[in-house]
Amino acid sequence: MGKHFEETRKEKRKKAKRMAKEGKRVKHEQVKQNTHIEKELEELALEINKEVNLKEYKKPNISNSSTAYLRGEKAKTHQTSKKQSNAKQKRKTKKRTGSNFLLGFLALICIGMLVYSGIHIFGWFKDNGGIEEEVEQALNQVEIQEVEDDENVKIVESKEEKTSPYWEYIKMNLMDVDFSELEKTNNNVQGWIQVNGTNINYPFVQTTDNSYYLTHSFLKEYNEAGWVFLDYRNNIKNLDKNTIIYAHSRLDKAMFGSLKNLLQSNWYENKNNHIIKMSTKTENTLWQVFSVYHLPTTSDYLRTTFSSGSDFKQFTQMLQDRSVYDFDATINENDKILTLSTCYKTDEKMVMHAKLIKYSPK
Repeated sequence: MGKHFEETRKEKRKKAKRMAKEGKRVKHEQVKQNTHIEKELEELALEINKEVNLKEYKKPNISNSSTAYLRGEKAKTHQTSKKQSNAKQKRKTKKRTGSNFLLGFLALICIGMLVYSGIHIFGWFKDNGGIEEEVEQALNQVEIQEVEDDENVKIVESKEEKTSPYWEYIKMNLMDVDFSELEKTNNNVQGWIQVNGTNINYPFVQTTDNSYYLTHSFLKEYNEAGWVFLDYRNNIKNLDKNTIIYAHSRLDKAMFGSLKNLLQSNWYENKNNHIIKMSTKTENTLWQVFSVYHLPTTSDYLRTTFSSGSDFKQFTQMLQDRSVYDFDATINENDKILTLSTCYKTDEKMVMHAKLIKYSPK
């Protein structure tokens, strides 16, 4: 019986193995079959998609009327594009024309400015040439000489310190000029002036106003360089408290153009430059510089009359306070002064002041 039971157990094991093996085979077949089915489904899906795509991209069958309509639309589109292109071209042409006009206008302005500048430069050189000739002519008509002191020389008393350069300046010679020939050329001539350390060595004139000789030369010809002239208010035969002489400041240093030299330290350091010599028809004079400066255009330094000695003293103190240098000079209420005035810039003046220290009647 035991043996029979053992055999039964073996048969059951074998049977179980067969069943397990059969189960694996069946499962494998099912997986295989499922894979095959999935593959077929994928192929079917690809076929369907292919047919759908072919239908979507298939050229439509367009009738003749539809073709004509499309051609018309195409023509309209072409015409619209052509109009837009023409309009754009017109805008470009108009813009180009406007730019050309502007450039032409600017070029015309530049040409005008060049012509104006050329005329102005030509006129400037012409005026300068005329002035140089007249200065040379004037120099040839006079004899300028230094004269030593004689019994007629008068020294203007001053309360200067013993160390003041005044005491050396009054030892300098006076300048004498004979105007007999020069008067024949211009009867407005009043005197001759020299300023040490500058180009100023000219005859000066006077008329009834302060404008004529701004645009007229010594020969009374029109010339924008003008000439050196005395203020119409002054009396050169009986000196005022403030005698004023004007001239243009020329770029070539002509007329009073070299007055700007006074602002240079080397001019100031040379003490011999601090002297002005003047000769008129009636007397020879020597002047000591006490102030030089430039300032915005004003007329407050151009006074010729004063209400009192203290008024004059306050005036001269204002002039000394403006000076760029200290000339170690004392101005008294009884002194007489000389003023030279010219342009420094368009809206500024260059000014020089000196006091009378010696004179000699002719």
